[in-house]
Amino acid sequence: MAFPRLCRDSRGTVRRAMLFALLMLICSGSPAVAEPPAMRPAHGRAVELTVFSPAMGASVSVIVLPRPDPSRPAPVLYLLNGIDGGTAGDGWTDRTDVDRFFADRQVTVVVPVGGAGSYFTDWRADDPVLGRPRWTTFLTRELPPIIDATFGGTGANAIAGVSMTGTSVFQLAMAAPGLYKAIGSYSGCVRTSDPAGQAMVATIVTAEGGTVANMWGPPGDPAWAANDPYVHADRLRGTTIYVAAGNGQAGPLDQPHSTGIDGNPAKMADQLAIGGMLEAISDRCTRSLRDRFAELGVPATFDLRPSGTHSWGYWQHDLHNSWPLFESVLR
Repeated sequence: MAFPRLCRDSRGTVRRAMLFALLMLICSGSPAVAEPPAMRPAHGRAVELTVFSPAMGASVSVIVLPRPDPSRPAPVLYLLNGIDGGTAGDGWTDRTDVDRFFADRQVTVVVPVGGAGSYFTDWRADDPVLGRPRWTTFLTRELPPIIDATFGGTGANAIAGVSMTGTSVFQLAMAAPGLYKAIGSYSGCVRTSDPAGQAMVATIVTAEGGTVANMWGPPGDPAWAANDPYVHADRLRGTTIYVAAGNGQAGPLDQPHSTGIDGNPAKMADQLAIGGMLEAISDRCTRSLRDRFAELGVPATFDLRPSGTHSWGYWQHDLHNSWPLFESVLR
């Protein structure tokens, strides 16, 4: 490739001199103007962006609920879906009232679609099934400038996630200090590098067809501890934190006609059995994290619900309950 040679050598004809000047701009690292993302209407007031990620070498679908008053800039709330990445209609915009809840709130809501089983982190190796996950790079470096430029962002951001991504929000905050003023973790399990945490992570990644060694290496690799928010909880000091979990016992949203069950006995049984077991695990993880933060003197708000399973109805309530805290630091 001739760029380096031309960047070093300015001699030649006028035409070459002009070319040299142009290439000097490239070599000096002058930022290129990003091509605007493809955009189309989705449902309600939502729009769907197709954003190309150079890091992943692929396009990512992103659902955006724009700020209600386009004449004024607004902060941005990123919401991460769970284990399947929201690709099966099982995500924030399908299973909760985010459109209505934020309709009159001056904030832009951004929901990436995809990332199933990826923990929304940068993997060390490509995966035969999951491709080239570089979600940390996408969510901290590639996507935010596009969102701010397209939707009038103020530069103030918050991020929240459920289940698997209840871990990811902490990891992303550690990877990009100051990018997110607030994080919300709903029914997550943050500790990832102890034997129980490694087993949990491996189960989630494998459930979506991925090979966990492609993410952080084999068990015991230093990358596991490096990506463990429990181990590095002190690095979260200064970030506004909201953590919520139930205890796995049937609660008010685990009834036959609750949203998501809708009178279906099979869904009811799944929510009580599988959802109850998963939430009981989340409860233990959340109490352990609370103790860790207390030990280090890191301020955080914990909502340990007296009941409730691992399900969207509770996560919708968690978002509602945490929003006033988020809003207070996004102004």
